[in-house]
Amino acid sequence: MQENQRLRDAVFAAATSGPVRRFFAGIGLLFRGLGMWFTSPKIMFLGAIPALIVGAMYTALIVILLVNIDAVIAWVTPFADGWDEPWRTATRFAAGAALLGLTVLIVVYTFAAITLTVGDVFYEKIWREVETRLGTAPTDSEPPFWTSLRRGIGNGLRLLLNTALIGLSLFALGFIPIVGQTIVPVLGVAFGGWFLAVELTGYAFDARGLTLRDRRRMLGVRRSTTLGFGMAVYVLFLIPFAAIFVMPAAVAGATLLSRSALAPGEPDVPLGNQIRSREGDVGTP
Repeated sequence: MQENQRLRDAVFAAATSGPVRRFFAGIGLLFRGLGMWFTSPKIMFLGAIPALIVGAMYTALIVILLVNIDAVIAWVTPFADGWDEPWRTATRFAAGAALLGLTVLIVVYTFAAITLTVGDVFYEKIWREVETRLGTAPTDSEPPFWTSLRRGIGNGLRLLLNTALIGLSLFALGFIPIVGQTIVPVLGVAFGGWFLAVELTGYAFDARGLTLRDRRRMLGVRRSTTLGFGMAVYVLFLIPFAAIFVMPAAVAGATLLSRSALAPGEPDVPLGNQIRSREGDVGTP
């Protein structure tokens, strides 16, 4: 009896400290961003407009893919045409699952990247609002437009290339029985969450003149928190129409994540902390 109690205490201690605690703290940053829907609904509704527009476009593309999914799978697996059953069906089922995982990974990342580009003005306002509430917003010394545009496109392409390479690797692993249907989806969420977090934190890092390499390195120091935040955003993006409301909150939460990463030596922002502002307190909803 006492041995069981000690085991439960040990499990509880492990779950509430270290990387696990930081992982859930990252999830909490997204929920704090969602809290802005109650304190700053106007600016959040503006942030939802670009997500709605881009989401409608992606919905149409996904419908087209699903309508033609059988033809696409047959095109991807021509080597299985002459195989006997059940091997042909099993292989094409695995290919379909792997293709779906690759599509989801790339769609979620590109949705975030394109939405940030389309709604740059709105999301910059959300980012600056959070920075201002915390009392230490960066100065308005922005780089020239063309320099900023060139850097943004370069960073986006590098992130997209990395996303595609990881996605293709997971697509190949998806053909492995059991592994492709269990471990690979989890890896997809983890990698997708990481890339989302790196993409969404661009405003805070760019405003401070930091490069994409700096961003990855500093977020990597707080990898558990970064993954908790990014994976939560990724999973919510998978819910139909949820991305429209999550996108502006993700920008707000990414700003909190950025500030945590930009303050080495300080503890992660705990879930119960509040942001003082003109409109009141923003805590965990």
